[in-house]
Amino acid sequence: MSPARGHRPAGWWGPASTPRSPRRVPPRTGAGSRCGFGRTWWGRAWVAALEGRARLDPNRLPRGRSYARSGAVGELRITPGEVQAPVQGTRAEPYRVRVRVRTFEAAEWDRVLRAIAAQLGHAAALLDGELPPGVAEDVWAVGLDLLPGPGELQPRCSCPDWADPCKHAAAACYLVADVLDSDPFMVFLLRGRGREEVLAGVRAHRAPAAQEGSPSTGAGNDPGVAAREVYAQGEQPPLPLPPLPPPRPGRPAPPGADPPPGSGVDPKALAALAADAAARALELALGEGDGGLGFDRDADLARRAAALVGSPGFGELARRAGIGGRELLRRALAWRHGGPPGIEALSHSWQPGAGELDEARAVLGPGARAWRNRLTLEGRQLRLGRDGRWYPYRRAGGGWDPAGPPEVDPRLAAPR
Repeated sequence: MSPARGHRPAGWWGPASTPRSPRRVPPRTGAGSRCGFGRTWWGRAWVAALEGRARLDPNRLPRGRSYARSGAVGELRITPGEVQAPVQGTRAEPYRVRVRVRTFEAAEWDRVLRAIAAQLGHAAALLDGELPPGVAEDVWAVGLDLLPGPGELQPRCSCPDWADPCKHAAAACYLVADVLDSDPFMVFLLRGRGREEVLAGVRAHRAPAAQEGSPSTGAGNDPGVAAREVYAQGEQPPLPLPPLPPPRPGRPAPPGADPPPGSGVDPKALAALAADAAARALELALGEGDGGLGFDRDADLARRAAALVGSPGFGELARRAGIGGRELLRRALAWRHGGPPGIEALSHSWQPGAGELDEARAVLGPGARAWRNRLTLEGRQLRLGRDGRWYPYRRAGGGWDPAGPPEVDPRLAAPR
């Protein structure tokens, strides 16, 4: 029920409960965009709940859409059952918006997860990061709604406008639809549980069903066909051609159960390694190299680091490898610019033949000093790789950073 006009319920903007899995979403960029909100079925359901709540006072919705598109909404903070965001209005200080949604209780979550796990296709899609419409139907079948309806949305704002919702709250709600479009697991977080909790619950409810069909119990065990019976049938049709490789790496299937406590196995790290293995397997299938099977430890570490630059996983990789972040960044840059030969140019020196450095020395200019395969002038350096290409470097942070891709012509490679 909405609060009566002229009276705000005590404590509605009080301290939020401590979230288990907070999600921060940067402000929307691209002022002036006319794109709509809610591209997926679950995003549209959220928008429908918002607009259904505003049915008695809908004139704030157009202004809310304008605020959302103009970048007036700051960082969204999504926690179990709640969304918070600052929204810039006509005053210097942004207004504070809070949107609350009822969370499921433990017994309700058990019904939800049991219903989803009972449908193999829906459970598999969810474990694969997708949210098919049938999941909402599974939840509805046990008497609950996965997406909140108009009566469950509770938008509140610190502005003096008593419309329900006001334009500031409407703007924040419209942008929540963007978040739900990009990450369907935010639907579950709004109901009280984050991605890992939901996946663990689905796996836990799937495990008994999987054990019932395991070969050890005999249920669902295919006895196969004896080879003599096949050969007795005479000439067989030709085998079909092998299928073409997929257009992108597949998503590794999550394990059937979480690692035992104290095992030292990190499920996230294990999933990252499995995804990396899938990408390398696709390289092999497409004939685009050996999938990294010939890389030594240093080259493989640089390859993985290059894919994680700018992400939280980069720091975790540096910690696990026992290497400083700056040094790992150098290796990642060397890999990006030159692959395995770039890593060798970063880490190893060698003695070229007489005269092999002369052209590059003239490019750097008078005063260039030579040491083995490296020519240095002040803060610039050229390194001759064993592949005959010149690798540019610049002095930074007490060392030398790769400064660009290698070139056969030292005039093109010389750092400016």
